Amino acid sequence: MSRLPVIPTIIVALAAATMIALGVWQLRRADEKAAVLRTLAANQARPPIAFPAIPIGDDLLFRKASGFCLSVTGWTTQSGRDVTGKSGWRKIAQCRTGAEGPGFQVQLGIGSDPNANPAWKGGKVSGFISHAPSTAPLIVSMLGGGAPKTLMLVADTPPAGLRANAGPDLSAVPNNHLAYAVQWFIFAGIAVAIYVVALRRRVLAAGSPAK
Repeated sequence: MSRLPVIPTIIVALAAATMIALGVWQLRRADEKAAVLRTLAANQARPPIAFPAIPIGDDLLFRKASGFCLSVTGWTTQSGRDVTGKSGWRKIAQCRTGAEGPGFQVQLGIGSDPNANPAWKGGKVSGFISHAPSTAPLIVSMLGGGAPKTLMLVADTPPAGLRANAGPDLSAVPNNHLAYAVQWFIFAGIAVAIYVVALRRRVLAAGSPAK
């Protein structure tokens, strides 16, 4: 009987163990995210706070808040839907709050033209706290890495020319960790299965009579 190749076996075993560990970690993250979602559901009934708040974290998502935009320093446009579900373009203003202030982003409303920004120059704005658009790759989210997501204010009342934003939506903060865990377990199983097949072929080749 042929001996197992030591180095390839160690590599595959370590890779499979790492993927299984990542799967277990994602299961723990799923429990943590479930607790966060319960907090977010309760946030909608809590009293308003000032935005941006210090410290600011995901535990404030969907909390009612208000802020004052001294001036608009830039715009971001992202696809989205209005309060009726109609698709359009989210108009997000980057706001200045002072010479040394942290600044903040506010999604003012939904427009029909991706290239046309509203004439809004700033002022007091009220709404609820949500995640700002993120460009982080999916694999970063699966691993739980990357910088924390930025929070922004979603305005209750849009300025002229924009449609009203949709309200708080718990599905915007999905608990995908169980699915990620299953994926890591499947990856581990596939890696082991491929290696077993390769070993079987090696054994059969070694046992075949020379021609």
